[in-house]
Amino acid sequence: MAEPGVTEVWKDTYWLGVPTQKCPLDLWIYQELLHEQRPDLIIETGTAHGGSALYMACVCDQLGRGEIVTVDIYPIEARPVHDRVTYVAGSSTDPGVVSEVERLADGRECVLVILDSDHARDHVLEELRIYGRLVTPGSYLVVEDTNVNGHPVFPEHGPGPMEALETFLAETEEFETDVTREKFFLSFNPRGFLRRKSA
Repeated sequence: MAEPGVTEVWKDTYWLGVPTQKCPLDLWIYQELLHEQRPDLIIETGTAHGGSALYMACVCDQLGRGEIVTVDIYPIEARPVHDRVTYVAGSSTDPGVVSEVERLADGRECVLVILDSDHARDHVLEELRIYGRLVTPGSYLVVEDTNVNGHPVFPEHGPGPMEALETFLAETEEFETDVTREKFFLSFNPRGFLRRKSA
């Protein structure tokens, strides 16, 4: 069996046996964000196998608060079951899905959003515009995998999350990049940890 290459390691990362497809250093930052923010709701787009949703649910268990709503277009039957996790099937930009997520977010004091679905620039930009308004002041909007399209990996990807992020930040003054979340010097999300400014 061939030894996995550097670009394949993320496919071989698990939380309690469930694939997470994340950089472990970013997961560490997530638990710090959850501890600091104590969100009532975490919105995740891009569920995949459900490993990151389960990870965050376990952190929320320790904090004694928080729920996760996670959206994915592809149904996978063996996703983990957890009382804090709600799975929503469909595209993250579908009006019906957006309406359901907005309903779940309504009235929450602290909402944190993580975008990790389709990585095409236009899709990510649409997600940023939709879900950015659900992030509560002082909380975070995380744009995952801003490292693709040569930032510095996968140069053949084409315009993706980083390009969407740059356009979004040019459109709004409500968010600022929090580079302190890259303190471990390796992140799949360079410049992707956005904090919504307090009112």
